[in-house]
Amino acid sequence: MSEAEGRWGEVWETTGGVYRVELGGGEQVDAFLRGRLKREARAGDRVVVGDRVRVVSEPGADESTWTIEEVEPRRSQIVRRSGPGRKAKAVAANVDRLVVVASVVAPDPRPEVIDRLLVLAESDEVPAVLVLNKVDLPGGEASAKALSAIYRPIGYDVRTVSAETGEGLPPLAALLSEGVSAFVGPSGVGKSSLLNAIHPGLSLRTGDVSRRLQRGRHTTVSSRLIPLPGGGLVADTPGFADVGVWGVGESEVERCYPEIARWAEQCRFRGCAHAGEPGCAVIEAIEAGEIAPSRLESFRLLRDEARADARHGGRRNG
Repeated sequence: MSEAEGRWGEVWETTGGVYRVELGGGEQVDAFLRGRLKREARAGDRVVVGDRVRVVSEPGADESTWTIEEVEPRRSQIVRRSGPGRKAKAVAANVDRLVVVASVVAPDPRPEVIDRLLVLAESDEVPAVLVLNKVDLPGGEASAKALSAIYRPIGYDVRTVSAETGEGLPPLAALLSEGVSAFVGPSGVGKSSLLNAIHPGLSLRTGDVSRRLQRGRHTTVSSRLIPLPGGGLVADTPGFADVGVWGVGESEVERCYPEIARWAEQCRFRGCAHAGEPGCAVIEAIEAGEIAPSRLESFRLLRDEARADARHGGRRNG
């Protein structure tokens, strides 16, 4: 491809309509989105970190201006619902795994938030890893054990770690050295602290947890891809506690809860709502301790939301 036709690169950071594009060999340019692309309909933001884009340099009076002329189709993406009008917001594109980070204490874990983050991965068919941080704090080990007992039997890769002591970090670092990993989780759970502990040279900003509100202060203000010294890229995203799920219809919610979907196959009635019907295998599994009650509760809430969205026309547009 000639210079006139442009060059392909990967979006490493997005800030206020400016896109930092890595062209290879350490060369990076700041680019703007061509007007034609702004009018294209895409799920979530038109361009996000991880996107492969073609940029063209246009000579100017002082220096060249780079514009994004084309966006390569995404092989994977993480999309959530957020903001005014509850629209789709893409978190990252072309990721190999979603790393859901939760703190076991300070702030206390919120299983409903963990569930919804895992649903983001399930809905877009991206492998998920659950990282339970702060096991060094008082009560941390017991909390991590309880959470692990919920999510490991489902089949999720659960890692218990401590950014403070380094416990569990070498295996996590080895995992992150392969491909592109998107870090997601509420503020204050220690996403940036974990990355700093794995690679101290990154020097990412960290924040304290509010004692009164028991939640963290936002320290990552824009999404960006961070190259790790040992290989691999991490999409570090701003923390969010309100996890809206985008594009999962009422009939699709069940598949996003793998253990519920497995047991549902044994229900007596097809289309069982798992709300007390006779012969409901899911309820029987709950009573037998095979499914955590918190999972069924979050499943029902998400299904109710999907039903309400359908009534109001709030489904995914492609």
